[in-house]
Amino acid sequence: MHPIKKILVPTDFSDCADHAVEYAVELARQLGAQITLLHVAEVPVYTYSAAACLSSDFSKTIEAMARRKLDDVVAVLRQRAPDAGGVLESGPPGDAIRAAIKELRPDLIVMGTHGRRGLMHAMLGSVAEKTLRLADVPVLVVQARAAP
Repeated sequence: MHPIKKILVPTDFSDCADHAVEYAVELARQLGAQITLLHVAEVPVYTYSAAACLSSDFSKTIEAMARRKLDDVVAVLRQRAPDAGGVLESGPPGDAIRAAIKELRPDLIVMGTHGRRGLMHAMLGSVAEKTLRLADVPVLVVQARAAP
């Protein structure tokens, strides 16, 4: 087993992703590893009569909002993990995460899961499940916190 020095944490800014970030911070502290948050800005595309309709202004607005949110989260994270960074990608989350793995070459991926089951899982899929199946590095999937 090689040492874990780079941890990639995909986030959608949800509570379960925040829980995974907390887990990654503790792991990074114990291992002396660097954390990189990855957010994928997924711009919805609507199709009518086989023509995709999407305003480039709308796409730019979503990406700008995602960039601001990611920068804010990384700024707070750096209070506890000074060398933390953030990467913003766009597109389908599973594809963007796999591309980031190839580019950033992390030693470990830590990500949250909403824990959906049944019909909701079938309809929405699971980015965590796809990442777990297709990543060529270890993936630690952190369950959402139990409701109080």
